[in-house]
Amino acid sequence: MLTTERHDVILTLIKKKGIIKMQELVDHLQASESTIRRDLVQLEELKLLKRVHGGAALLQRKGMEPTTLEKQNKALSEKKLLAELGSTFIENDDCIYLDAGTTISELIPYLKDKNVTVLTNGLMHIQKLMELEIKTVIVGGTIKASTNAVVGSTAVDFLSDYRFDKCFLGINGIHPELGLTTPDPEEALLKKTAIRLSNQSYVLSDSSKLNEVTFAKVADVSEVILLTDNNNEAAVEQLLKNPKIKVVTI
Repeated sequence: MLTTERHDVILTLIKKKGIIKMQELVDHLQASESTIRRDLVQLEELKLLKRVHGGAALLQRKGMEPTTLEKQNKALSEKKLLAELGSTFIENDDCIYLDAGTTISELIPYLKDKNVTVLTNGLMHIQKLMELEIKTVIVGGTIKASTNAVVGSTAVDFLSDYRFDKCFLGINGIHPELGLTTPDPEEALLKKTAIRLSNQSYVLSDSSKLNEVTFAKVADVSEVILLTDNNNEAAVEQLLKNPKIKVVTI
């Protein structure tokens, strides 16, 4: 296979999965590890991906946000494990805020027997919550169709009337110095408000988001407990150099 053909395959796989391990590329392309490593170096120099420990991840543009449809099958196994981990922090009778997002959606089945009250801006969560007969309040505001989220100043005002034991958020970028970021300033403001109104805040994110920075800042990483996978050990270790940052890995 020609180098350009390998590059095309690598980029297609990363766009589909968000993050991919070196061994997966070796097996898929039937090429040596040294060849794949050179390919990843070249693609990173072209700013088409970023190398992470043991593989590579998608490079995000700061103002670009994938749709819910594009995100729902990326890193699915990691999302399910993160949701299971996140559920261990939820106690019976908690009042919780669930952010819109595909990772947070995976958390809902674990709420069944906890007698929680949920407030959410995620329209994709409503059917699951109704099926499990979980007491739910939906945020009022403007619907953002691409992410199935309710956003805007009305949503912020609505949210401000409530207080939470815990909130669970998705995020697009996590950087030790530049903080938690998301492409949409309106969603950033809603997430920031949820953090302010919660006794404890959790961000659930697969490791492809580590060292990424998008347009609008939500909070410093030290303001939340970060739940992530350990596929990018170097980035996790970099976060942990700050003693104020709390990270739990699956």
